[in-house]
Amino acid sequence: MNPETTELPNDVVEAAGLPPGAGTMQPGYDPRLTNEDLAPLKKQTWSSYNIFAFWMSDVHSVGGYVTAGSLFALGIASWQVLVALIVGIVIVQVFCNLVAKPSQKTGVPYPVINRAVFGVLGANIPAIIRGLIAVAWYGVQTFLAAEALNIIFLKFIPSSAELLETGFLGLSTLGWISYAILWVAQAALFWTGMETIRKFIDWAGPAVYVVMIALAVYLVSEAGWENISLNLSSGPPMGFWASIPVMLGAIALVVSYFSGPMLNFGDFARYGKSFKAVKKGNFLGLPLNFLFFSLLTVICASATVPVFGELITDPIHTVQQIDTPFAILLGGLTFVTATVGINIVANFISPAFDFSNVSPQKISWRMGGMIAAVGSVLLTPWNWYSNANAIHYTLGVLGALIGPLFGILIAGYYVIGKQRVHVDDMFTMSTKGKYWYSGGYNRNAVATVLVAGLISVAAAVLPKAFADMGAFDVTWIASYSWFIGCGLGYGIFVFLERRNPQIPVLDASDEHVSDGTVEERTGTTAPSEAVA
Repeated sequence: MNPETTELPNDVVEAAGLPPGAGTMQPGYDPRLTNEDLAPLKKQTWSSYNIFAFWMSDVHSVGGYVTAGSLFALGIASWQVLVALIVGIVIVQVFCNLVAKPSQKTGVPYPVINRAVFGVLGANIPAIIRGLIAVAWYGVQTFLAAEALNIIFLKFIPSSAELLETGFLGLSTLGWISYAILWVAQAALFWTGMETIRKFIDWAGPAVYVVMIALAVYLVSEAGWENISLNLSSGPPMGFWASIPVMLGAIALVVSYFSGPMLNFGDFARYGKSFKAVKKGNFLGLPLNFLFFSLLTVICASATVPVFGELITDPIHTVQQIDTPFAILLGGLTFVTATVGINIVANFISPAFDFSNVSPQKISWRMGGMIAAVGSVLLTPWNWYSNANAIHYTLGVLGALIGPLFGILIAGYYVIGKQRVHVDDMFTMSTKGKYWYSGGYNRNAVATVLVAGLISVAAAVLPKAFADMGAFDVTWIASYSWFIGCGLGYGIFVFLERRNPQIPVLDASDEHVSDGTVEERTGTTAPSEAVA
């Protein structure tokens, strides 16, 4: 970037009709690659608490509750579950720090930083893959939140039960009403911009904690502390050696659960006022937060056995069993809020940037998000979410590609590029640009996606197909498809780049180059000024 570029005050930015988080548009930036949402940020203001709150919104959901509870029902000892949980979430923390750095240092979102690795046009490959995954899960999460809202309607408006008897496209009329309410609410929140979203997640995560703690206190007081167990498994205990594969599977489950937001975490890390603040927020939001939330989860689930006579691992059903209007209203709205929180951060913002990256002048950040929202309805997620095969062979295929994309980005930025990025050249279509490669595509990156992606998808899909045919059962391999894809993406890409280099090794003294090895000043300056 031009070193003489001056920083615009917030009042000037707002007077121009731009949000405070708008990017720095340079005169030489090609409009086919640039808009205010994708350009390097003028201001980077998120603190470690904002990142912490982001992870709270991502963890504190019905899906997070069920996932944490399932770990304690695997048949292994409680201490082994805790070890697996801690190891898994620390792996997530380390990987999130790795993917955060290039975006925080340059101030650009996930699809843009990929231009330095895949090429200015090739970056659309990971963007579209991640965007499609987010669209599918956006629909699923909205549907799950709608199910919680249905419970509130049925409790306070008994006549609404009649709406369950009618419907279309596989969803009841009441389901459509609840889905529409949440769809509009999420779209309205998203449309207000990142600053409002930041304020929402700052509040939503702690709010869920308050209700979860209250729920735990109530259930424990009803059950008695002596009746609480950290082991939710109903089968016989496993021997030590038999438990090792289960522990490894639990670790893989934790990493896989967070693999989506982990891949595009740069969309949020770019707002961090320093990389140090991002790392601190990740530490608070991942190991500490996830461990505490998991313990709350297993305490609540364990207490349902003596209180209600059965193990309930769904928090919505737990609240429903309490059967008091206040509890159902508070609990239902809380978990609706929690699901909206994870949907916004994990499945709305990601495709917004991803789809905008495909055609920046025609698709703004808001338009990209709305494309995802509309697409989520057209997929009618309620029809295929309950179909295990549909999930396995659709999201399984797309999800298996997350690993290779992660491995390629990490290898390209840290190993091959030496943490140096020519920021301006990510926004030029000039054939002389550093990231033009071959017609805008780095053929090494494209080849790696194809090879590593095919193997990763095969590891995720074929074991189940073989087992269904009665051939042989190696379905355990599918649990590690992310690790297989990530390792292959990293290794193959490094091999191809060593054999036929494409990514340039830049001069760190170049004023246009962001050098990730240099500690920036903490504050709100633009990335170009921070690495001078």
